[in-house]
Amino acid sequence: MSLNPLRAALFGAVILTSAAQAASLNLPAQSLDQALLDLADATGVTLIYDTALIRGKQSPALRGDYSTTAALDQLLAGSGLRYRRNDDGSYTLETASAQTSRAHSPARPNVLAAVAVTAQAATKIDQPTLETAQSISVVRREQIESQGSETVQQALRYTPGVFTDQIGASKRYDYVVMRGFSDDSIDNIYLDGLKTMGDPGTFNSIQVDPYFLERVEVVKGPSSVLYGRASPGGLVNLTSKQPLFETRQEIQFRAGSNDYLGAAFDFAGPLGDRAAYRIIGLTEGGDTQFDHVEQKRHAIAPSFTIDLSDRTTLDLMAYYQDDPEGGSHSGLPAEGTLYRHNGRYVSRHFFEGEPGYEQYERTQKMIGYRLEHVINDTFRFRQNYRYLESDVQLQQVYAYGWVGDSNELNRYFSGADEHLSAHAVDTQLQADFDKWGLRHTVLLGFDYQHRDADALWLNGTFPPIDAFDPVYGSGPTMFPAESHDRKLIQTGVYLQDTMSLNNWRFSLGGRQDWVRTANVNLTQGVRSSQNRSQFSSRAGVLYLFDNGLAPYVSYSESFKPSTHADEDGDPLKPTEGTQYESGLKYQPRDGRGIYTLSLFHIDQENIAVRLPQIEIYKPIGQIRSRGVELEAQTMVTDQLALQASYTYTDIRYQDAEQDIEGNRVNQAPRHQAALWGQYRFNDGALESLDVGLGARVVTDIVADRANTRTVPSYTLFDASLGYDLSRIGLHGMNLRVNVNNLTDKEYVASCYSLDYCYMGAERSVMATLTYRLR
Repeated sequence: MSLNPLRAALFGAVILTSAAQAASLNLPAQSLDQALLDLADATGVTLIYDTALIRGKQSPALRGDYSTTAALDQLLAGSGLRYRRNDDGSYTLETASAQTSRAHSPARPNVLAAVAVTAQAATKIDQPTLETAQSISVVRREQIESQGSETVQQALRYTPGVFTDQIGASKRYDYVVMRGFSDDSIDNIYLDGLKTMGDPGTFNSIQVDPYFLERVEVVKGPSSVLYGRASPGGLVNLTSKQPLFETRQEIQFRAGSNDYLGAAFDFAGPLGDRAAYRIIGLTEGGDTQFDHVEQKRHAIAPSFTIDLSDRTTLDLMAYYQDDPEGGSHSGLPAEGTLYRHNGRYVSRHFFEGEPGYEQYERTQKMIGYRLEHVINDTFRFRQNYRYLESDVQLQQVYAYGWVGDSNELNRYFSGADEHLSAHAVDTQLQADFDKWGLRHTVLLGFDYQHRDADALWLNGTFPPIDAFDPVYGSGPTMFPAESHDRKLIQTGVYLQDTMSLNNWRFSLGGRQDWVRTANVNLTQGVRSSQNRSQFSSRAGVLYLFDNGLAPYVSYSESFKPSTHADEDGDPLKPTEGTQYESGLKYQPRDGRGIYTLSLFHIDQENIAVRLPQIEIYKPIGQIRSRGVELEAQTMVTDQLALQASYTYTDIRYQDAEQDIEGNRVNQAPRHQAALWGQYRFNDGALESLDVGLGARVVTDIVADRANTRTVPSYTLFDASLGYDLSRIGLHGMNLRVNVNNLTDKEYVASCYSLDYCYMGAERSVMATLTYRLR
């Protein structure tokens, strides 16, 4: 049902005469069509719009006291629509113009974007974060742009419970350490609800450029109940930009530090009344802070959506990314980085490799679909599928310790030629009904993952290099190549019931998985394989007070099988994790912020670590992580937005080898704090200017498992300056300058061991000119 102009007139018996008038709303996450109807019923305001503009759009849940304009700000956020208040008190909805950012209300053109209030990744259904008994953070498109994030891990810099500097200045992969769990931090990324399917045991890990994303959801703690194999620290779900039923034409040009140049485009629009498209492209390249190393990327993503009927929608999408140059990915000894070697520190620009043997080329191809059919008022069916291929060619020379007391570093050569292919499909049946006095949303799902990775690995010795006076031109002494075939198959069935009874929210879920892994050394004729089954569960209780407070408790489990082998060639046992979490969430009744406090305790069993220079893993025991996370996202005024977070993480080895029993886990800061503020001027000489400033504090990181050294604490500042050039007659154009590490602080980001410490990113400046044609 929709409020077309004729129907809107019927609701015009009561006309809203003051935009400040508040109404008590209790709207669930639903279609935008139904949300607008409910808003009109609750406020008596007249809404006028073309039904084609809102077809297929969803709205977040909205609970509390809202003025009409505040409610419309929330419901239309990210929809590409704006509202205009008419002289008679009615509101007309229309497509946002090129001169107005889609994040802003057109009636209030200099208002910052509202905070995100819904997330799908935690429960696979539309549910407000306020009503989910788990800690969730959401990074929206507007935050990615305003903070100048060049990778997904950079987009999470200000998110509590997340450490993004595990490998320092490297941008090759997205390492996201969550709640202290640094192992396989490269393998907890999902795209549109499906695992990206990279193989962390190879060099073939998948990366998606943030320009192609609409938002990033961070679900903290175990989530195997819905996703199967997963890290106990949590997961990161990327939501790609979707086709639009309104015309969008954007061109972007970038220039920055280290001779960086880039260009991108984002075009979208309707194809008749029932179909829409979107095509996004990007090309970029430049040097890095490390000598002799470059980074380049070319990517394109077409997508298409069609309403097959009033109840059935099909989305088709593809993604192609070619990275001819993958930048740096290497570490240096603690001696020379954390503390002096022969009285000197190694330069943060030093390249310990060899220009003639430096290659990382990755090509990713994805294609998939998403099908949704509303069977009736109770049942709906969804299926999400993606096929992936990825190829990597690698040559790298890296250092692994000093040659005695000299200034020379030992070096080693590593090479690879890899091909990966994977399928992932998730099929769901959702039922919404009332039973036994409860409102139920039941989700029954079946998912299947299949990954094959073929790898040819090369290794060899390499002559040492002087770290303070490098001379290049050497070559390797090669060992025989080894060919590997790696396979993973996961099949899972899950059931989840999300229930509500007045102010109570309950969730209960269970999942059974069957996983097969195999790793075959074709050169040596050695095979290791395993077949495992695992049951995972989750339960949560939350009470939503009328004033917006929501205390909760929850329990959840995780497991993750391994394709690695121990020194006897036997496959490692899957890791298993359990978490107890409690917390308090708060959303003011005006909907202008969300605040979260969470306390967690996680135990993980069957931990193993890789031995240096060889593909052998050693079991070492268990890990216990516990801590506190605080997050605040708030609109102080229409012009001032603040985001603040604090994380305390105490993660230690338990029931482990004697030399590390009770020690803290490295690459996991004990304390992290972050603050980002953004202010938009709406009058005077500075009208159309916005300014952002942020600070990030990282302290108390141990450098090795023996806890013999600590990485010095560091504080980094970031800044952003944006200006709408339509103010000076250049309509549709916006200029933004971002500066990361504003003070150009030199620091070591973290250490994997005393042999491998990673230099932090130097100051970078990026200017972005965006031209929205329509």
